[in-house]
Amino acid sequence: MSDSLAPISVGLMGTGEYTTGITPSGQSKSDKKIGVVGVTMFDLRRRGKVSDVVMAGTNGGKFPEIREHFQKNIGDVYRGLDLSFRGFPEGNLRNAEAYKDALRALPKGSAVIIFTPDSTHFPIASEALNLGHHVLVTKPATQTLQDHQALADLAAEKGLVCFVEHHKRFDPAYNDARARAQKLGDFNFYTSYMSQPKFQLETFKSWAGIDSDISYYLNSHHIDIHCWMVEGRYRPTRVTASATTGIATSMGCDPKTEDTITLLVDWQNLSDEKQRGTAVYTASWAAPLKAGVHSEQRFHYMASKGEVRVDQAHRGYSVVEDETGKADYNPFYVKYSPDENGYFDGQRGYGYLSLEKFIDAAREVSAGRSKASDYDGKGLPTIKGTIVTTALLHAGRISLDEKRTVEIVEEGGKLKLV
Repeated sequence: MSDSLAPISVGLMGTGEYTTGITPSGQSKSDKKIGVVGVTMFDLRRRGKVSDVVMAGTNGGKFPEIREHFQKNIGDVYRGLDLSFRGFPEGNLRNAEAYKDALRALPKGSAVIIFTPDSTHFPIASEALNLGHHVLVTKPATQTLQDHQALADLAAEKGLVCFVEHHKRFDPAYNDARARAQKLGDFNFYTSYMSQPKFQLETFKSWAGIDSDISYYLNSHHIDIHCWMVEGRYRPTRVTASATTGIATSMGCDPKTEDTITLLVDWQNLSDEKQRGTAVYTASWAAPLKAGVHSEQRFHYMASKGEVRVDQAHRGYSVVEDETGKADYNPFYVKYSPDENGYFDGQRGYGYLSLEKFIDAAREVSAGRSKASDYDGKGLPTIKGTIVTTALLHAGRISLDEKRTVEIVEEGGKLKLV
């Protein structure tokens, strides 16, 4: 992409851990202590791709803490970053719909990035698209298949970019594994596991089990990777879910909160009805403390001519400290140490790349150099290309709530859960 394109205004919807590094109890204790979205946008502004930044939360009184945190942990650490942003709600007010004012403060054709509770993704994304903005929404795109399909239709109608922030697609190991899997013949079996330590439930306590669940939050990563691996060759036909309970509720979470959720999914070969595959996706936020990694992430893909295994958590890079013990790090996701000249040096991390790919696409379309539809079918997590992921997540939730297997059928060219 040419650097001659004008920088784009950006709206950051949500002021939580992934955007700012701030949690309800202060600075994050995870591997995202300064967040990912905010610092990436400030660096993209330094690089001439982003102009004004608007940020929307629900509590205007939180912004002084965010500004102080940004200055101490970003501005005082890296050279040349402009940390300025306009916050909504303005003043010391509380307003759950402050995002509406923020979206209207942006010029038409801005780039909107949504990291908010799952149940708010659809209304915020719909509002942004209807106002003429490009949208990147964190996973899950929506909680229901119908809402996901509605967003895909709306984005297509408006001619706007709409991506889902499935950053694992840009992990070099996962990306390469997907390419190699295409040469291994018929899909047969897939299993994945992703977890976070149970102290994260302190961060998520306000919505865990109430607004969403661990499958929507973490299973979405590996489900999307698998859907991408078998895209155009297989379709899911039925989903059965199971869950464990007890740990989250003992930590004060809502009584409905599950600890670990597993989805069992049947897949059908599109060209051979006799050939089927099985997938098992498991996600947990009740993992032990001090396990050495913030997030266990691994999968195994088996096909007729070979198999692929990826362990994202252990990459041969560990650090031992007297006070905290051994820890395995993943600098491929985001690198926080400055470069030799003191500048932010995380541009090659797949967390950064996922955001930059969206910003680049939005700038190209706003400048009239490409169409939003040009990005479909290229391995990018477009809203159109990620529908199956949401279908599986939604079916899993129905299976748990109604204690039954959910069938997935196609009617009129669209998926339907029955």
